[in-house]
Amino acid sequence: MSPPTADWIQLHDRFYRKQEIYTMLWKQVDLSKYMIAAAPFGGPLALVRDDRKVLLLQKQQPIKPSIYLYTSSGKLMETISWDKGHIVGMGWTETEQLLCVLEDGTVRMYNILGEYTQFSLGKEAKDNRVIDVQFWGTGLVALTGSFQLIAITNFDEPRPLFLADPNINEPPHSWTVIPPKFTLSRHVEVLIAHNSTILVVDATEARDERLQQGPFSKMSISPDGKYLALFTSDGKLWVVSTDFQKNLSEFATRSQVPPQQLVWCGTDSVVLYWDKIVLMVGPYGDWIKYTYDDAIFLVPEIDGVRVISSDKCEFLQKVPDATENIFKIGSTAPAAMLYDALDHFEKKSPKADENIRSIRLELSDAVEACIEAAGHEISHQYQRSLLKAASFGKSFLEIHNADSFVEMCKILRVLNAVRYYEIGIPMTYTQYQRLSPEALIDRLISRHQYLLAIRICEYLKMRTDRILIHWACSKIKKSNDDEDTICRMVVEKLANKPGLSYSEIAMTAHKAGQSKLATMLLDYEPRAGDQVPLLMSMQEDELALVKAIESGDTDLVYHVILHLKRKLQLGDFFRIINNKPLACNLLESYCKQQDPELLKDFYYQDDRRVDSANLTLMESFRQKDSTERINKIKAALRLYQDDKEHTFEAKAIEDSIKLLQAQVQLEKDYSQPFSGLSISSTVYKLITINQSNRASKIRGDFKMPDKRFWWIKLRALVEIRDWDGVATLAKSKKSPIGYEPFVEECVKAMQFREAAKYILKCDAHLRAGLFLKIEAYQEAGEQAFLQKDLDTLREIRDKCPNAVIQGQIDGYISQLASSR
Repeated sequence: MSPPTADWIQLHDRFYRKQEIYTMLWKQVDLSKYMIAAAPFGGPLALVRDDRKVLLLQKQQPIKPSIYLYTSSGKLMETISWDKGHIVGMGWTETEQLLCVLEDGTVRMYNILGEYTQFSLGKEAKDNRVIDVQFWGTGLVALTGSFQLIAITNFDEPRPLFLADPNINEPPHSWTVIPPKFTLSRHVEVLIAHNSTILVVDATEARDERLQQGPFSKMSISPDGKYLALFTSDGKLWVVSTDFQKNLSEFATRSQVPPQQLVWCGTDSVVLYWDKIVLMVGPYGDWIKYTYDDAIFLVPEIDGVRVISSDKCEFLQKVPDATENIFKIGSTAPAAMLYDALDHFEKKSPKADENIRSIRLELSDAVEACIEAAGHEISHQYQRSLLKAASFGKSFLEIHNADSFVEMCKILRVLNAVRYYEIGIPMTYTQYQRLSPEALIDRLISRHQYLLAIRICEYLKMRTDRILIHWACSKIKKSNDDEDTICRMVVEKLANKPGLSYSEIAMTAHKAGQSKLATMLLDYEPRAGDQVPLLMSMQEDELALVKAIESGDTDLVYHVILHLKRKLQLGDFFRIINNKPLACNLLESYCKQQDPELLKDFYYQDDRRVDSANLTLMESFRQKDSTERINKIKAALRLYQDDKEHTFEAKAIEDSIKLLQAQVQLEKDYSQPFSGLSISSTVYKLITINQSNRASKIRGDFKMPDKRFWWIKLRALVEIRDWDGVATLAKSKKSPIGYEPFVEECVKAMQFREAAKYILKCDAHLRAGLFLKIEAYQEAGEQAFLQKDLDTLREIRDKCPNAVIQGQIDGYISQLASSR
């Protein structure tokens, strides 16, 4: 095993290394002939013949060009036949979809398996053609022939956005974009090299930075968006901050020819590529030169540069701090001492104990440094030796949390699995931390590496639902089996995953024209909220309603009912819901508040006469015009009369019509409102307006009982203070309600003298109490004495304020007491 420092090269005070990751699986690929786009985070490569270059047509070369998708190990993933026109530029989204921008403004988004969607950049792009394009993870900016900039910031909803007019009349020397996440405004900014300066263009303005060092033939933004590398016409590499406030470094390359590529190696150095020469320039002007016999392609990463050549894939990066501290020649860092101690221990040298003792206080930090360094290694041997050193150091610690050790072992096992040349994702530990395990799983899924994805999920204790769903969707798209076989195959595979959603799988089947399969799969969907909308989109209306009812979710049932109401003819709508009680009840509840006309139609088609009558009767109450109200009530009457079990209701409605007609006439005669009053209220009101004869007629017409009429008349007469009328009523004949109500009503009106007139007509045992209510203490005492009511006498004695009367009552009390 060669020493880890064998491929290290010092650049000022730091070391860089270039490690070979793969020997390429492709054969005889001349990269100089191709337009190339590479996805970050160890992603795939897209190659298409560059039609700007004159090529000799070889025998085996196809006349029509193709886009070739390769892994970083050179394994062919997909070939996309291309005959759609000139490709201006290619790039990758952060979800590893390939973007191809055509001259006419058409943008195609391909997944790794060659399936695509497309959209347009609009009329401006189509009319003036696209001449160049720049990409970032979630968007792109296109430059048209009229030098207008068109941005797309969201590929899920691509809406072309015009940026400010840069006011240039010739193609820029170079240009690049600053992604929104790195700008203060959180909107994309475009840097355009024009003449000797740079224009900063966003959605609102084009700002001239008024530089004098240009023109700039190449420019590149650092991965963190803080720095800008520029190549000037006189061969200088100039690095500034993206706000142009700080001049970081200048380096003279002595080349008047601009490099083919200018990229960042992490955020520490800049890499330039000319034909067969790679030059890496550090922040202090130090440089490293690499030579290549054949054409290469540089892929910038957040922590280095992938170097793709015709025969190998290499990774150029700054040596991580933890790695440098351990392996740097002559290092006395605690982690280096620990790593050295393990070597001595394996050789059975006593120097192992000496090393451990010398770093006793820093041993915990040394263990963590070895763990971190293991994460940054690509070589399995060094991963194992560093982890072994960490484990060796842990054994000397009484208390040490082993979580970081266990976690790193898991991460390395995952990274080694995806770095395997058949998979071809050379992801580093730093990239894995930035990307997240979930995003890595998504990349494996898109490559159809289902088994590896499932094993990683199980190993990391993550859910495998989305993997299985994607597998099932892919199976449906590509399988030639009959629908029953596919359904059985999918269900058997997913049977041990309770709670897994089948809605996406069913939608895929539906879009593939396999409606029967989609319906069968939806029977296994555990969530009605996902199941029902899909059934509705598949035109399975009745089944959608049944499933919604079975879920018990009334909101979901309402959703289906209202959808069916909008979609279907009224007869078909009622036919579907008729035999479903819950749906009928919910429809009734909804219609009572929102749509009475629909409820009327519903009752009519179901021959529910009484319900229709009730509804019509309720409508009558909302009518302001009396004639309209009477007509509505008559319509309700006819419906009630058709049902023999509701004769009482029919009779009551007949009386209601009769009363309403009488009230209409009364309103005409007396210019007073009567409509809506009950019979009792009508009689009461007539008496209060001195129309007793008319009140008596209403009483006779509606056969009002004597007791009720006397009560109503008494209260009405008291209300208008007609005491003569009250007296006349009391004398007219024997009162059917007795005479106590006369007294009570007069008392309520505070007319004690009038009340006294009727007390002696009341029952003898009530008189004392009634006299007491009107404060007639002497008469109350006499009546209580006659009734020999000792308790009432004492009550009167206590309430009476008159001393003379008190003496009389005391005499009554003494007489009654002595007689007992």
